[in-house]
Amino acid sequence: MLTLLFLGSIGLTEILVLLLIVLLLFGAKKIPELMKSFGKGVKSFKEGVNGIEDELNTDSSAKKGQSSADSAKGSSAGKK
Repeated sequence: MLTLLFLGSIGLTEILVLLLIVLLLFGAKKIPELMKSFGKGVKSFKEGVNGIEDELNTDSSAKKGQSSADSAKGSSAGKK
């Protein structure tokens, strides 16, 4: 049994009925094309999310490096 937040609990019968409805609506030839485009969309979304995470990590490490360099300059300036 599968439990989803918005569907409650659905069983095998409900899943089969949904698959049959999708098959009737789109046809057997169209479903692989739809799944392929869906997969490409998910892949593109994941690449975008990973790119943003990498960018944020790079920015935060650059800021840490800059702040540690600034603090080193400040401590050496105070010793003079």
